[in-house]
Amino acid sequence: MPQRADKLKNTEQELRIFRARALLAMVVVVALTSLLVGRLAYLQVVQHDVYSTRSEKNRVRVEPLPPNRGLIYDRNGELLAENRPTYNLTLVRERADDVDETLELLVELLDLNDEETSTFYERSQQWQRPFQPVLLASDLSEEQIARVAINRHRLPGVEVEAQLLRYYPDAEIMAHTLGYVGRINAEELANLDATRYAGTHFIGKTGVERFYEDDLHGQAGLRKVETNARGRVLRELGRIDPVPGKDLTLTLDKSLQRLAYELMDGRRGSIVAIEPDSGEILAMVSTPGFDSNQFVTGIDRASYQALQENLDLPLFNRAIRGHYPPGSTIKPFLALGGLAEGAITPDTTINDPGYYQLPNDSRRYRNWLRWGHGRVDLERSLAVSNNTYYYSLAHEMGIDSLHEQMSNFGFGRRVAHDVQGESSGLMPSREWKRERFNQPWYPGETLSVGIGQGYWQVTPLQLATATATLANRGEWVKPRIARQIGDSTLERDLPDTPEDINLAQEDWWDSVFSGMEKVVSGSEGTARRTGRGLEYRMGGKSGTAQVFSLGQDQRYDADELEERLRDHALFIAFAPIEDPQIAVAVIVENAGGGSTHAAHLARAMTDEWLLDDEAPEVDEVRETLETDTSNVEGN
Repeated sequence: MPQRADKLKNTEQELRIFRARALLAMVVVVALTSLLVGRLAYLQVVQHDVYSTRSEKNRVRVEPLPPNRGLIYDRNGELLAENRPTYNLTLVRERADDVDETLELLVELLDLNDEETSTFYERSQQWQRPFQPVLLASDLSEEQIARVAINRHRLPGVEVEAQLLRYYPDAEIMAHTLGYVGRINAEELANLDATRYAGTHFIGKTGVERFYEDDLHGQAGLRKVETNARGRVLRELGRIDPVPGKDLTLTLDKSLQRLAYELMDGRRGSIVAIEPDSGEILAMVSTPGFDSNQFVTGIDRASYQALQENLDLPLFNRAIRGHYPPGSTIKPFLALGGLAEGAITPDTTINDPGYYQLPNDSRRYRNWLRWGHGRVDLERSLAVSNNTYYYSLAHEMGIDSLHEQMSNFGFGRRVAHDVQGESSGLMPSREWKRERFNQPWYPGETLSVGIGQGYWQVTPLQLATATATLANRGEWVKPRIARQIGDSTLERDLPDTPEDINLAQEDWWDSVFSGMEKVVSGSEGTARRTGRGLEYRMGGKSGTAQVFSLGQDQRYDADELEERLRDHALFIAFAPIEDPQIAVAVIVENAGGGSTHAAHLARAMTDEWLLDDEAPEVDEVRETLETDTSNVEGN
């Protein structure tokens, strides 16, 4: 038995196996140790700067410092747009442990309703550059701030930051002109300078706020801070201060703007006033207005839907985008065009039987006074707003000359320097009709254009600009709404200003001015009631624009029409005639005759600007309108 055991056990073989295994283990240990030492050397020596920086980032954080937005003032230093302190809730997704869980907790803490919750989640999904904060909520209440602060340890990546928020003291009065700021959306974010807009959540959306965004915004700064493990700031290590936006001084007069808004009394329409010598826009009102402050932090769906569905279109800026037939307000410009073309002279007269007929055409184009005005010269044609005179003149000039002469006054083009969103209106021509309808131009259409009807469409700003150019005796001064940017005053001569209108004889201006003065001061003037008690010389022209066309033998009866089908009331004016200080255009939708419903508003504007404390109060103007509703003029 012992011999057999000796044969089964081989000591030498076992020793060799043990030594081989031990050697292999040692090789493995040495290899792993070498690998570990090599890795440590790589990390400590080669990658030292990289990991040192990463370590520093865990302790040191760079935070953007948004600039304060520039303030906006009127010409007298009255504040129109200011910045008020508020608290915003932001989230840096990359720093949150679980974004969905964090959002759910925030919804609970802020006690949001269903609509607010939906908006909250939509904002959280907005695209943002890495490590840039997403604005979740604005204008937090003290209770909301307290709840977030208490639960801060459960909300990594969430910050409540103090920031200045835009506020408009006279929101409805200034809404269309100033515009408003709103949250930066994904499309805007993709096109913005990331450095300049770091930490900024708002941008100009419309109006002055949008046009002068580059000046108002400023330049973002940054600060380097040291934080603890929970992200709480321990100390500030360095700072680059933001550069605040430049303050903007506008040409608007707040008092005149408010008067224009109150004069409209909630009716649909617009009033624009310009200082002829400088081109400064003194007032530019579109009614009805809206509360622009609602759009700064984000208007709720119900309120926005109510604005959109409102038949009066409060969001629509009628002053610069509303298209209206100019009606008889264009007769002074047409008269000057006829003088320039040699189609008439100041002494040219016609006999008006109450209508005009084209050669070999049985259709009668009627004067608003159906039995006619008899013998009419240029001045009387303006005073009584005779249609027949201008049918004849338009036919004599032809659409080509008419288009050229009216374009010289700015019709059919954008006229202002810095009015965002301005429309060019429409000054029709043969080429336009061929391109638009693939049809030729007909002589009867020229007659319609001759009394400001047909295809011709103007904006209130265009009409006021043309009136200012007329008051300047053809000298063009491009309208503008900004007077001063920071410490720099805008130059009077602006780029792309149209060429001045030069007439062969200077006294032609006097003839037209005399006719316009008779509109408000003459015994036959269509707006003679408006001129009662005038303390200065004023030139004006009434107009009534049809909403729909009447048949040849149809009579217009406002009482039988639905309110929105009634004529628009228009009036243009400038004063004083010898040294014009203000030019005004008024359009009141569906109000009827311009000689009453619009003329009294224009008179109130010129009184306010020229007479100051002696100007009548708004209630007096309204009382005059109520007692003087006769429609003297028909078109």
